[in-house]
Amino acid sequence: MSVKILSSSIIGLEQFFQDSATAIAQAESETVTVFDNNQPIFYALSSARLSQLLAAEAQLQNQSAISLEAEFFDEPVAKIKVPAGKFALYAGWQPDTDFLRQAALWGIALGEPVTDEELAAFIAYWQAEGRIFHQVQWQQKLARHLQLSRGSPQSTSKRDITQVAVPDHNIPNGFRGE
Repeated sequence: MSVKILSSSIIGLEQFFQDSATAIAQAESETVTVFDNNQPIFYALSSARLSQLLAAEAQLQNQSAISLEAEFFDEPVAKIKVPAGKFALYAGWQPDTDFLRQAALWGIALGEPVTDEELAAFIAYWQAEGRIFHQVQWQQKLARHLQLSRGSPQSTSKRDITQVAVPDHNIPNGFRGE
């Protein structure tokens, strides 16, 4: 995956190897792009800039806790820790506390909450698949799974294929029997 990083400081590879400390110091708190053959080959940062970026990343991860608007609920609203970005399903994953309401918004009316057995089966299947999705996508998959599994009857009687049909020798009214 290629990523473009905006940088105001550009330096050639040979110049960077000759005096890398000066190149980073002149860039101050910016990123230095090191070029070779008119292509960026790597980026260099000062330790102060790296600290700033790590602090910004930590702050973004803390913002992934979402609180729901209290006007829609009678009980106090709890903060929900939502994993940031896409992730593979893991043991202990839980749908949001307002999962039934969200499923209804998606057009899937679930009469009762998810049971532990249903959730365990769902997680076991998707852990083996190894796919990655966002939290909302996992919840949509769970809602569709519950809709299908709860909608089908648990035990369906199957036709016995060894049974031999008995012919009917009666002729219905209105037909000529010869």
